[in-house]
Amino acid sequence: MKRSLIALAIGTFALGIAEFGMMGILGDVARDLDISIVNAGHLISAYSLGVAVGAPLLILLRKLPLRKLMLLLSAVIFLGNLAAALSPSYLFLLSARFIAGLPHGAYFGAGAIVCSRLADKGHGAQAVAVMIGGMTVANLAGVPLATMLCNLISWRMLFAGVSLFGLLAYIFIRIWMPRLEALPDTGVKGQFRFLRSLAPWLIYAGVFFGQASVYCWLSYIDPFMTEVTGISASSMTWVMMLVGAGMVFGNAMAGKLADKYRTSVVTGALAASMIIVLPALYFCASMKVPTLILTFLATAGLFGIGGPLQYLIVRFAKGGEMLGGAGIQIAFNVSNAMSAVIGGLAIHHGLGLASPALVGIPFALIGATALFILARRYPSS
Repeated sequence: MKRSLIALAIGTFALGIAEFGMMGILGDVARDLDISIVNAGHLISAYSLGVAVGAPLLILLRKLPLRKLMLLLSAVIFLGNLAAALSPSYLFLLSARFIAGLPHGAYFGAGAIVCSRLADKGHGAQAVAVMIGGMTVANLAGVPLATMLCNLISWRMLFAGVSLFGLLAYIFIRIWMPRLEALPDTGVKGQFRFLRSLAPWLIYAGVFFGQASVYCWLSYIDPFMTEVTGISASSMTWVMMLVGAGMVFGNAMAGKLADKYRTSVVTGALAASMIIVLPALYFCASMKVPTLILTFLATAGLFGIGGPLQYLIVRFAKGGEMLGGAGIQIAFNVSNAMSAVIGGLAIHHGLGLASPALVGIPFALIGATALFILARRYPSS
């Protein structure tokens, strides 16, 4: 495995903890800063807003050599999360979270291009899977460990840890990554020209709806497991590690399959499989062993869909590759936010804590359809 890809994965490991770790420390932050849990929840939204704002800002950085761009983004990860760790007030922390989110989409977007340049021939999707693997490992081990340290010491440890890994990413990118020239400058208008084609929209639809299908259910996995399946609250750490293991497996497996077969077919099949997995989760919700197996499969599908499409978009975003790659992260984050709301509405209207699994089925169908249309209309996908 190339060391330069490991350097990129260290950065996505930091981003994974920054994005998902906040959910486990909301109560601690609220108590320490004397704010409501609702206001603490805005710290999650501030990060997502940073992701959405930061990704298009890649246009302003399009002339930078790729290695310098990755160093700059790693530096912002380090500084933004260091500011969060040292925040003296809620408003300062809110601003720091926004800044910390700015490099997220850009890092994945530019990183996918770097992977495509560094990868051996025929192994581009696997190279991107290595980079994204940092985020899956963050969910498997980083987030549970960070949460434990926060419970033992302080919630500030989470942001201090992310800042440390941001610094390590900067150091190892500087040491291990070769110099890479900037992409040809197509101008501001040229960055958006790829959106005239149907292909990128089908890819974005595959990401948006394919991942929304799982996130409708995954957003409420805690009450689903504890109140429906009957798993104790103290065992939820192990459940979340199973979720992370599914993400690691799905990301690695899909990367290999996408290099061997057509990416659109592999991801379309994974999205279609959720049409079976999600209703099975609903009907088996009261049975522990089947539910845990299905949880592994659902989260494997979640990252199995997203990872290869992060690589594929580079091929269908000529002239705007970085913006195209960053758009995947925008689709992912907006999908995450939307699916949580829709899943919550099903619960709010009395359909039960298992109902979000059923709500996700139409999204899986739409995502799979978009990807199979992509496969039919674009043989190179």
